Amino acid sequence: MRSPSNIAGSSPFAPTFPAPGAGTDAGTGTPESRLARAWAALEAIPDPEIPVVSIRDLGILRDVRIGADGSTLEAVITPTYSGCPAMSQIEEDVGSALEAAALAPWRVCTVLAPAWTTDWITDAGRASLRAYGIAPPGQCTAAAPAHHVKPVHFVPRTEPAEAVACPHCGSTHTQELSRFASTACKALYRCLDCREPFDYFKPY
Repeated sequence: MRSPSNIAGSSPFAPTFPAPGAGTDAGTGTPESRLARAWAALEAIPDPEIPVVSIRDLGILRDVRIGADGSTLEAVITPTYSGCPAMSQIEEDVGSALEAAALAPWRVCTVLAPAWTTDWITDAGRASLRAYGIAPPGQCTAAAPAHHVKPVHFVPRTEPAEAVACPHCGSTHTQELSRFASTACKALYRCLDCREPFDYFKPY
């Protein structure tokens, strides 16, 4: 049975899955081979809300590493926003993939800092979003080191710096209909040329 999540504010890493007690694979293969197998197993996991893009391409899967004990495999994930309802499903999917690949002992670690940003979406992920009919976000900030602390500023909302291109016809003659669409991280737009509605993945 899975233990409840335990995100500690004083620790940057919080294990959300206990390592299974049986069927460990730590004694077979090199650490490098275990990491390669883990990446192969995890990078194919689809996002529960947008199944055409993987959790790796969305930037949710941050790292796969060997823990401090030298044997436990750690899969590091970051939620797209605090309270995202898909995170529990992602945790279960990651755990199931690691278990199916016989990579025990393992744990899933949820990392809250640095906070996820749409800048972490890969080029392949953006292409998949566009092909699915979702306008991908533009670049939000300049590249920064992984340890960089990004302050949060509460300011009035402004329009996107660049026009949102329609994923169906490519026109930038588009209009926002609602700030919130099928999920909280997307806005609802329509194209004024081809007249098709579409979701826009908001940059943040």
